[in-house]
Amino acid sequence: MASTYTPLGVELQATGENAGTWGTKTNTNLQIFEQISGGFIQKSIAGGAQTTTLSVSDGSTGAELAHRMIEFTGTITGNQVVTIPLDVQNFYFLRNSTSGAYTVQFKYVTGSGDSFTFSATDKSDQLIFASASDGTNPNIITLAFGSGDGDVTTTGTQTLSNKTLTAPKIVDAGFIADANGAEQIIFQTTASAVNEVEITNAATGNAPIIGASGETNVDLSIAPKGIGRVTLGAGKIEQLAEKATISATAATGTINYDVITQAVLYYTSAATGNFTVNLRGDGSNTLNSIMDTGESITVAFLVTCTGSAYYNNAVTIDGSSITPEWQGGTAPSGGNANSIDAYTYTIFKTGDAAFTALAAQTQFA
Repeated sequence: MASTYTPLGVELQATGENAGTWGTKTNTNLQIFEQISGGFIQKSIAGGAQTTTLSVSDGSTGAELAHRMIEFTGTITGNQVVTIPLDVQNFYFLRNSTSGAYTVQFKYVTGSGDSFTFSATDKSDQLIFASASDGTNPNIITLAFGSGDGDVTTTGTQTLSNKTLTAPKIVDAGFIADANGAEQIIFQTTASAVNEVEITNAATGNAPIIGASGETNVDLSIAPKGIGRVTLGAGKIEQLAEKATISATAATGTINYDVITQAVLYYTSAATGNFTVNLRGDGSNTLNSIMDTGESITVAFLVTCTGSAYYNNAVTIDGSSITPEWQGGTAPSGGNANSIDAYTYTIFKTGDAAFTALAAQTQFA
């Protein structure tokens, strides 16, 4: 009777066979056992979408499927399928070291049994058991390891549930995602940073705190993107500082007042002529575009006057003339010598490119 072979290539010698070669064959079998129990092989699956069958070599070492750990390598440009014969029963450590954002599936060659698949971004390790549990539809059983529900790898993509992290660190502008995986909080970096934001919870009846930490005195900045605004719900503001621009400029002609840039504009040089104030968002944005109907904005313009009392004799919004309602019922007809004249403008948006303006001139000397 001739020898037969196991699914992993081990030779089963028949009684009375292989006289004179029995020892050689036995040694080969022992080498195959070593390979099965602790062998390591790298298998390239480079290329486009394809199916790769792991080889078996009866009665000799080197069978790809007869290794304990198999590392998949190569640059893949399509989804990959790696198969083993239906009768193979073994457990494997699999490592996905391929390059390319495509899946790698490990399965039996045919049948509808369970399989294991590395996701397109999962470059990690996995322990699986090829069960040979059915002659037609055997299952690949995924064990709790690697990208499954067990150990977490440093490069794999895993989901952690009910885990407690002690002093965790998120580096390299990482982010916290929402339930859909979309970015919710992004962590940006500053070289040599010493100040940071801290969040403090609170007991019953007290408010949680978003605060600044670090040096002895640290401001807390809230910065919208572009021309976006910071919106606060109902509440109490205990302290507020407005942005002021102080410029050694003499008022005259048309002065563009950019409300995005500041809430107070102070010209410290003496006015040299009467002037028009053009209220706008900034050089790229109209006031109409940054305000919603039903909103108002208040800004102040401080003008220095010496012996010649020049004044604001016209107001425009986004370059279009508007007649403000002046405090006291009369528009100013002059400035105030040797003083700082403060002009305040409260603008209400009543519709698209429609505004009502309240204005006042106040002398400070």
